[in-house]
Amino acid sequence: MFTHAATLIAHATADGGAEFHGPSVNEFFPEVLFDAFGVVPITRIHLIQFLATLAVVLIFWLGTRRMKVVPGRFQSLVEMGLDFVRVNIGEDLLGKKDAQRFLPILTTMFFMILFMNITGIIPFLNIAGTSIIAVPLTLAIVSYVTFIYAGIKKSPKNFFKNALFPSGVPWPIYIIVTPIELISTFIIRPVTLTLRLLMNMMVGHLLLVLFFAATQFFVVDLGGWWTLLGAGSLAFGFVFTLFEILVAVLQAYVFALLTAVYIQLAVAEEH
Repeated sequence: MFTHAATLIAHATADGGAEFHGPSVNEFFPEVLFDAFGVVPITRIHLIQFLATLAVVLIFWLGTRRMKVVPGRFQSLVEMGLDFVRVNIGEDLLGKKDAQRFLPILTTMFFMILFMNITGIIPFLNIAGTSIIAVPLTLAIVSYVTFIYAGIKKSPKNFFKNALFPSGVPWPIYIIVTPIELISTFIIRPVTLTLRLLMNMMVGHLLLVLFFAATQFFVVDLGGWWTLLGAGSLAFGFVFTLFEILVAVLQAYVFALLTAVYIQLAVAEEH
């Protein structure tokens, strides 16, 4: 069925002279708009990242500058977001004492990722600030450094020893276990944090562009009964936009949650 539909579209394209332009990874490498300070190239995605960062700072500044005992709606909304990270991520995994220490990092990660993810479905922005590797990689490095710092702070002498040579394992088995622990704990973690966030936002953007580009192609370029297919692709695009909102929140939650999990493992008693 899909092959037949693709054949019909190809014939219609050839007959009508219209040409469908699908999404491309080149969208994640936009043209340089200007050079900041004469040396730093700034693209459209960088401007979106700046805008998302400004939005985070502005919202939390407005929500916390005049705190009241009986909060208004906006203050309540800001407090609800902060409490979600504090309780559901920080205290549930780290306990109140350790959560208090690492809460600034966890909160910054969650809301920074959330706001940069959500720009992917905002009209005229239409691409996530996390869809280029710089942001996910930077956050993964921060998570990685925090995890190692927490472990060394907890047990300066035994952190790396316990991480690479877990207790209760017969000595000959360390030949196999230690390389696995080295790769999984100190190499795979930052890589998977980076790629999970990056790939989800890239794929989401490409699918949204595909649906709405197809809608324009069917309705504007082909017209006629192809408009029915355009209505279908528009409906899929709308549904997937709602799904992308869920993905934006979920990816922010997962990134902060995994960071808290890694910190919790680092400060565990055996370390």
